[in-house]
Amino acid sequence: MKILIASHLQQSAIHRLQQHHDVICTFDQPTADLFSLVHDREVLVFRSGVEIGRLLMDRAPNLKLLVRAGCGLDNLDAEYVCKRGIALQRISEPAAQAVAEMALALMFGLARNIRQADAMLRHGHWAKDKLEGHLLAGKVLGIVGAGNIGSRLGVLASMIGMEPIGCTADSTRSVVQALRDKGITIVDFDTVLGDADFVSIHVPLTDSTRNLINGRALSLMKEGSYLINLARGGVVDEAELHTALTSGRIAGAALDVHEHEGQGKISPLAQLPNVLLTPHIGASTVETQQQIGMRVVEIVEAFVQQSLPVARRETEVGFTVTV
Repeated sequence: MKILIASHLQQSAIHRLQQHHDVICTFDQPTADLFSLVHDREVLVFRSGVEIGRLLMDRAPNLKLLVRAGCGLDNLDAEYVCKRGIALQRISEPAAQAVAEMALALMFGLARNIRQADAMLRHGHWAKDKLEGHLLAGKVLGIVGAGNIGSRLGVLASMIGMEPIGCTADSTRSVVQALRDKGITIVDFDTVLGDADFVSIHVPLTDSTRNLINGRALSLMKEGSYLINLARGGVVDEAELHTALTSGRIAGAALDVHEHEGQGKISPLAQLPNVLLTPHIGASTVETQQQIGMRVVEIVEAFVQQSLPVARRETEVGFTVTV
């Protein structure tokens, strides 16, 4: 197969693909390079940060398979993928544990003022009696988007004594019961915001979730609560969040994803002392990337062997042409 890898992938996975396929890699390159390289490719492997639109896919008449090395599809023209009948496979499972752990890490950082403590100590200030800290145990965790990642976070949080509540777009009886079995109580969106001490966002970026956390949503949050976003930057209105943080409406926030991402971009929240900012590294653990790389290789090899129909709708193990 002729494969174009448009985003960073674990090196051993690239080597395995190169043993049997014609592989081109283009990382952190101008969009023009992607357009020039895709023309004869049959498989395109990508992540966030690269736009897979109609114009690009039109340049690849032989394109048969898209592999999203992650779960978000906000950078993909999914409607056109379906129209073309291009097989699409997402790799969502490995990231769940890593992102859930990252959410906990950010909550610990906020609750214990770790950023401020570190900065003060580096300047010789022994602030042992000045920094206020809080336990996570006994606090309510509100999960906006109790899906694959959100529910995993709920399980981890309950293990340290937090009370997880959440909302989900799929609130069928079976889903609600499955989440209840994991210790997560399903409530409505407003209740999550109003009752939680920590609100963690885990929804995809769509038309319906863009600026979901806006001024109204922030006004519903409990005074002194914290916001964590590991979903997508566009889900949170950063200007409204800035206002809520500077006014003292909420105590702090941690963002791993941002409205504007990439080298040289500075968050409008960067000057606030009660904010933690990280560069979209929620799934960036060695173990997670190894698992994702292995899944990419398995997906390509399964596709080559045609063990499953190309245009089959999504099943537990099958390829998908729908979103």
